[in-house]
Amino acid sequence: MEEGKMDENEWSYHGEGNKSLVVAHAQRCVVLRFLKFPPNKKKTSEEILQHLQNIVDFGKNVMKDFLGENYVHCGEVVQLPLEFVKQLCLKIQCERPESRCDKDLDTLSGYAMCLPNLTRLQTFPFAEHRPILCVEIKPKCGFIPFSNGVTHEMKHKVCRYCMHQHLKVATGKWKKISKYCPLDLYSGNKQRMHFALKSLLQEAQNNLRIFKNGELIYGCADARSPVADLKALAHHLKPFFFPSNGLASGPQCTRAVIRELVHVITRVLLSTSDKGRAGALRLGLQGARVCEASPFSRSLHHQGKNTPEHSGLPKGCLLYKTLQVQMLDQLDIEGLYPLYNRVEQYLEEFPEERKTLQIDGPYDEVFYQKLLDLSTEDDGTVAFALTKVQQYRVAMTAKDCSIMIALSPCLRGASSDQRPVIPSSRSRLAFSVSVLDLDLKPYESIPHQYKLDSKIVSYYSKTVHAKDDTVRSTRFKEHEDCTLVLHKV
Repeated sequence: MEEGKMDENEWSYHGEGNKSLVVAHAQRCVVLRFLKFPPNKKKTSEEILQHLQNIVDFGKNVMKDFLGENYVHCGEVVQLPLEFVKQLCLKIQCERPESRCDKDLDTLSGYAMCLPNLTRLQTFPFAEHRPILCVEIKPKCGFIPFSNGVTHEMKHKVCRYCMHQHLKVATGKWKKISKYCPLDLYSGNKQRMHFALKSLLQEAQNNLRIFKNGELIYGCADARSPVADLKALAHHLKPFFFPSNGLASGPQCTRAVIRELVHVITRVLLSTSDKGRAGALRLGLQGARVCEASPFSRSLHHQGKNTPEHSGLPKGCLLYKTLQVQMLDQLDIEGLYPLYNRVEQYLEEFPEERKTLQIDGPYDEVFYQKLLDLSTEDDGTVAFALTKVQQYRVAMTAKDCSIMIALSPCLRGASSDQRPVIPSSRSRLAFSVSVLDLDLKPYESIPHQYKLDSKIVSYYSKTVHAKDDTVRSTRFKEHEDCTLVLHKV
């Protein structure tokens, strides 16, 4: 970023999360990511520089090796003119959701991350003059805990996402429970994947967003302002997925367009476009592959049908690689928490060792190599405990990442395209797949995760599962009474 050439009017508000805010350039396919802090918790310029550099290093030295060269875009740390940052902050303030304004954009250090704009195709540095659609999916955790350290039997049957839904609705985070279950999306079975994606479209929450030419057209800009009109979405999608039956409007047209979108996303998610390294992890999926709370599984059960065979994901596809990284959490938070306490106790005695243990970085090759130790035999050492803690942090990162799928109709007469192509009913679509939100989860968040896990399971067991038991018990008693009456007759 060259001094004197930065104009805040060339940048627009793109979105923000809990810890950072992103602005996008009007012409170039780049974004700037700034850190955010509560008003009373400012950090020094040196701390901010180190924080951003750690994010870049973690992506470059760890996640690129796990997920593949083509999927991970690390970006670089840049220093910006302070006047530009201040003017930019003033310009975008009115566009920020009110619920996010409890934290301020860092305007004092001048440091930010420059990254490619993942809502666009990842080939050209400048915006193309053809329509580009981008689907952002936050798939969440795709497996049920298989650790023997799990004390709640419910966790071996129902996935974390489905349990958490009930607590989120009870506390007012969302208005209704989503039918989406991550295990359906990660199953590799097209029928289950289609159901999962349709469920996300019906109740997007913060797990699905759709952009057209970089602008949000569907999903939640913020929890309080959902944009979720399937008819309006179908109108946006027609240039990409015009119905093969020729219908131009009406409910049938909407259904046909949405069906085509779901079909294309499924094909892209199962594609193996990354020609890079296959990934260093080889973790076999253990335990239940179907979540008992999934509406898909329940509907089949009510119809007297079995859940479709677990098809399995192609090993080169991004979902497979993401699931492998998630499964670095071999012990579940229940099994991990005592190991975290072991590390904490050691640090209380030897606080100067925190740097040697690489808890706050550097996230280099040495850090990466230690993650490959998949042994679960606890030898009582701090080294074993630390390895499991670091693996858990990386796994949690993979459980919370977003997959960005950019699609664009192939130009007529174009003999070759640098990107992979997928057929649709109307034309061929060039696509690129990327991963977003790959910041390593903080070491300090582990106690919070432990408490939250207990809260989620406890609420689900006391309300939903208890209600199911009551219904089953009532049915049994009715059946029993009926049998007695027949016996007497």
